[in-house]
Amino acid sequence: MATPNPLEKTYSQSPAPLSKKTHVIAGILCTVYGCDELLPETKNVACLWLLNPRLQTQACMEPVACSAINHWNQRLKQKQSRGESQGLIAVSFDQRNHGSRGIEPLANQSWTAGNHKHAQDMFSIFHGTSLDTSQLITYLPSYIFPSSERHISSNLVLGISLGGHAAWHCLFSEPRITTAIIIIGCPDYTRLMADRARLSKLRTWTESTPPGSSFLGSVDFPTSLVKAVERYDPAGMCLGVLSRSEESYEQAPSPERQRDLTPLLKQCLDGKRIMNLAGAADKLVPYAQAEPYLRWLKRAISPHGWFKEGHVTLEDIVFDGVGHEMSPDMLNAAVRFIEESLDSIPAKSNEMASKI
Repeated sequence: MATPNPLEKTYSQSPAPLSKKTHVIAGILCTVYGCDELLPETKNVACLWLLNPRLQTQACMEPVACSAINHWNQRLKQKQSRGESQGLIAVSFDQRNHGSRGIEPLANQSWTAGNHKHAQDMFSIFHGTSLDTSQLITYLPSYIFPSSERHISSNLVLGISLGGHAAWHCLFSEPRITTAIIIIGCPDYTRLMADRARLSKLRTWTESTPPGSSFLGSVDFPTSLVKAVERYDPAGMCLGVLSRSEESYEQAPSPERQRDLTPLLKQCLDGKRIMNLAGAADKLVPYAQAEPYLRWLKRAISPHGWFKEGHVTLEDIVFDGVGHEMSPDMLNAAVRFIEESLDSIPAKSNEMASKI
């Protein structure tokens, strides 16, 4: 399953460059963008975490950092009063088993490319990247602001493709991340991989009756992986895996289940902002595999939903004619959402403790 660079056609020309510095934090090579461009009076700084696609490296995220930061800095210059405004920096680092962290190339490949452990490899890699993000959020300030001259006041995450999957995990597991922009990612790993197994014509899919009925819990999607998905993946956490049916997406949870889910969603999503961007022509991560869970979540957080008190913002946009890529319109939407999110976050300390 070939995976071209989703950012290959995003830019007709490179955005204006920014300062960048590298730091090795917790053994991970990180690139920090935009520190030199912070205004002298800025004390509170928002940090945008950038998570790269599968088979790419953190380097491909540099234009995204430049676009977002340049746009925000231009906005600050136009403000009459800048004293309470947050600055913006961005940080990229290679996902596990990518770039500087590469160990086994086959582990980044699909079933059809010869990787028989595709399901467990991909999930563990991007779930691990979400854990790395939490670790780096904790230690980044001591490297870039060692004299506490500035403070990281809020954290946002933007992920593309594999990075989009990881961004969903960051959103659900890390309370210090209050905004997530997911581009061609999926919050429902079970549904995504079941469809991929069908298209790959795996024996564990084709040789069961009906087809696919024995896939979950098979060697291609082991029971231990099912349990991990139920514990860490958004749809798995909310709807389960083995107990889920198509009706699960359509039915409102029972009152008893709502009592279980309400504290979970409050812990994971309370007051957060989410943007999901998808390509209508995406065949690698089809929107059809994310849409049922997104529809379930939209109903829950709607003004009349059973989790309306969570005050969750979810903007879900599907771009006609766009495949597995980050189109220029997607970039513009992401930059706009970042700006709106920063405007909505008070420029003060965000001292929520990570549960990880």
